Amino acid sequence: MNTIHETAIVSPKAQLGNNISIGPYTIVEEDVIIGNDCIIGPHVAIYNGARIGNNVKIYQGASVANHPQDLKFAGEVSLFEVGDNTVIREFATLHRGTVESKTSKVGKNCLLMAYTHVAHDCIVGDNCILANCVQLGGHVEIEDWVIVGGATVVHQFEKIGKHAMIGGGFRVTSDVPPFILAAGEPLSYNGLNTIGLRRRGFSNEEIMKLKEIYSYVFSSEINLSQAKEKIAEKFPQDPLAESVLEFLNKSSRGIIKK
Repeated sequence: MNTIHETAIVSPKAQLGNNISIGPYTIVEEDVIIGNDCIIGPHVAIYNGARIGNNVKIYQGASVANHPQDLKFAGEVSLFEVGDNTVIREFATLHRGTVESKTSKVGKNCLLMAYTHVAHDCIVGDNCILANCVQLGGHVEIEDWVIVGGATVVHQFEKIGKHAMIGGGFRVTSDVPPFILAAGEPLSYNGLNTIGLRRRGFSNEEIMKLKEIYSYVFSSEINLSQAKEKIAEKFPQDPLAESVLEFLNKSSRGIIKK
């Protein structure tokens, strides 16, 4: 049974799952799909193109699937997808895709804290945390298990690799490879995300291997192309090395420096 406050405006064409709670003055437009067991707080706006999974919690004043802030946007049909078990806190703004990808997405088990902004055509993976006031520009790609500290801004088209952690109050203007810590101005490599990796079950052997891999990536004696050759030669068919090399190969804006 769904509980919808009498002041909420919910289109009869919206597709609602079971056991949904919708708070006062919330608006749900017609081209919206909401899964089971969701809690949607007061004064939330859920616009056409929202695709919300199961057990999602959306707090006061958040906006999901509004028009992108892109001057090229011409009203084309596009989506914003929210994965299961994700929490969207107060006044977060999540904008749907443009004609280029037609989709923006936040994965499963994510936490988007207050005032976060996820712009058009962004892809945020599973198990990510965006702290208060994190601002993602358009076309940003964030892989699984990433943590971005509060008040950090991410330039459009940047990529952040899985299991990376970025400190608070910084600017991301180059790609951030997986498994590492990034901080400083300009943003730079600060070693591995060792605590996070251990919490997620990475062994000491795997962590030492990643340290060696990144000793090549951030070496002052060889360039990045040479570093990739050394990693491929020393760690053939190794899953961790392959993850790092895959990210480096798809980086189009260059990676952060040491």
